[in-house]
Amino acid sequence: MRRIIIAITGASGVIYGIRALQLLRELPDIETHAIISPSAFRTALDEVDMSSDEMKALPDRLYSHRDIGAAISSGSFRTEGMLVMPCSIKTLSGIAHCYNDELIVRAADVCLKERRRVVLLLRETPLHAGHIALMDQATRNGAIIMPPVPAFYSRPKTLAEMVDQTVGRALDLVDIHMPHVKRWHEDETGQQT
Repeated sequence: MRRIIIAITGASGVIYGIRALQLLRELPDIETHAIISPSAFRTALDEVDMSSDEMKALPDRLYSHRDIGAAISSGSFRTEGMLVMPCSIKTLSGIAHCYNDELIVRAADVCLKERRRVVLLLRETPLHAGHIALMDQATRNGAIIMPPVPAFYSRPKTLAEMVDQTVGRALDLVDIHMPHVKRWHEDETGQQT
């Protein structure tokens, strides 16, 4: 069983984390461990038609954002890595500065020190120099900054297709490959065109 950590922060775009958890439920060899911040539940009220109880039921294991003694706060708890989707600037700042005051940042810091992948779907625009400096520092720490920019080569017809493509590409970065991801110059069977 492969374990992956999914964190959902209060930035706009909670659908990315929700969709990742939904898609990962379809994979029998993946166990999801999630942290959903209180701000994420608040943002979800405005962005998705899903109750907090429905969101809480998505992962195999859900942790309180305050539980810094959770299993995922230790490097001895093996995971494939972590995706923060969406990633708020506050969370980016915590990760960049190793400010482990809550579980999302602590779990990311642990993954980074263990040299596991941490993918941050940063949701902020436009950016000022402070944001760019934080992205630089988080990257130096080992994180991968992946703003959820749509891939138009996949010719998405719906918002759901755009979200799924972005989630699939983020999961690629932790070696979890989803069959629905449209790849550059590949047809539906995976053959190059």
